Amino acid sequence: MARVAAVVPAGGSGVRVGRRTPKQFLLLRGVPILTATVRHFVTHPAIEAVVVAAPVGQVERARRVLGPLARNRSLAVVAGGITRQESVWRAMQAVSPDVEVIVVHDAVRPFVTRRLIDAVLRAVREGGAAICALPIAETVKRVREDLVEATLDRSGLWAVQTPQAFRAALLREAHDKARRDGVVGTDDAMLVERLGHPVTVVRGSEENVKITTVADLRRARTGGRR
Repeated sequence: MARVAAVVPAGGSGVRVGRRTPKQFLLLRGVPILTATVRHFVTHPAIEAVVVAAPVGQVERARRVLGPLARNRSLAVVAGGITRQESVWRAMQAVSPDVEVIVVHDAVRPFVTRRLIDAVLRAVREGGAAICALPIAETVKRVREDLVEATLDRSGLWAVQTPQAFRAALLREAHDKARRDGVVGTDDAMLVERLGHPVTVVRGSEENVKITTVADLRRARTGGRR
């Protein structure tokens, strides 16, 4: 079985939730969102190590918050970067070179399940790169200056989530090329796609929401996650 590590970019400031405290440290059902998220990976039997990229200036805080989880699994916290992509790259530098698969998951997606992690891991073992996503149900329009330019065919459009998983060497190559080219992607799969490597898609979960806004946080706290 391949050796697997998880990378959790948590370097964001969380300004869209309107708090001074970065959103990954806000409480959700009595525990920080970051703790709720990382717990899924430190308790997963296939994952041997987890590296969290925390905001610069919040590294020690993240270590304190995650300390209880480190008792059962290798868990490291490093300083993240200005962008999510930079945070992932920095976290990867702390991943053992012996690791064969790297799973990347957003720090503010605390409702991920073992079933979804397992599905992505199965797919990456077959194809080398895998993401989870959901088909878009709403009508999608391209808008410029508050005017509709076109209505897009949504039949092939999917909204991408994390976790995403990649062969470690492939992900490192993709990030290194992006850094050389000055490219900043919206997710890690985009960087792998630039190499011409196929990315397998498995069906995500409607519960696997990303807590980005005040409304997201309110729904998560009340159990109304939709």
